[in-house]
Amino acid sequence: MLKVGLVGFGFAGKTFHAPVIRVVQGLRLTTIVQRSGGAIDLVVIATPNASHHPIAKQCLLAGRHVVIDKPFTTTVAEAEELVQLGVAKRRVLSVYQNRRYVGDFVTLRQLLSDGALGRVTTFESHFDRFRPELRPSAWREQPQPGSGIWFDLGAHLLDQALVLFGIPEAISADIRIEREGAAAADAFDVTLRYPHMRTLLRGSMLAAAPGPTFAVHGTKGSFIKYGLDPQEAALKSGGTPDESNWDAEPSEMYGKLTTPEGTRTTPTTPSSFAHYYENIRDAILGTAQLAVTPAQALDVMRGLELAVISSRERSVLPWIRPT
Repeated sequence: MLKVGLVGFGFAGKTFHAPVIRVVQGLRLTTIVQRSGGAIDLVVIATPNASHHPIAKQCLLAGRHVVIDKPFTTTVAEAEELVQLGVAKRRVLSVYQNRRYVGDFVTLRQLLSDGALGRVTTFESHFDRFRPELRPSAWREQPQPGSGIWFDLGAHLLDQALVLFGIPEAISADIRIEREGAAAADAFDVTLRYPHMRTLLRGSMLAAAPGPTFAVHGTKGSFIKYGLDPQEAALKSGGTPDESNWDAEPSEMYGKLTTPEGTRTTPTTPSSFAHYYENIRDAILGTAQLAVTPAQALDVMRGLELAVISSRERSVLPWIRPT
């Protein structure tokens, strides 16, 4: 039984981490908010973004395995230091990319693996919400390092794109404020440029009629999917991943696959955020390879940082990956 300490019990810790950890066999949530003391194997950090690096560094130095809520850190330099420290201490270090374990993404990965769309030419991914009111007391909406919608929701979309298509040649971005009086970015349009393909990542807090979660076009067909995965709503309402039909979607929310033969409904493959922590458990025990690796966390941080520079300079930037 691995003992887990959760640092930070705000929205992320209370909603996305604690109830998921509690249902994973072999993990025991023993400590919340306490930053020192106790025999903890794994520390989960769900504090405001600017504190991720110093707390994770302290935990790694103390010999603990570490999971950090996304974004990994607020800068690439901070991320590189943590990755090097994790290697030196031989500890499992990962970022909580739970959106790899949503049914629509799992379904899309399978379609691409099966070649149902052929060679992809355009991949469009949305994470839209409608929240016109400001929350000036919320740290995510304050002008701080790592605040704003791009470092929040964009981190998920960027990770998904990199999982599907790898490192792009270049990136261009428009990260902006749309709500009057807002102090942190609340909308983004980011393009990852690949040979013969474009990946479009979009997010907004002013989308009363959200765009498609996925709109993917290829040489053999298209896949269009609307609606957010139901796990977040279930967690907010007090549900837990050990319940039956945890990730079940109503059939009217299923995606549509269109080919020259016609359009057919594609049932959404069930998944669970718990799969992330099951992999963390197995990686610590040495029975599985880590799914969300430090190298992948670094790639996401590089993309987050490059997009900010691109938006500020209004330029297309090459994605240069250090050797």
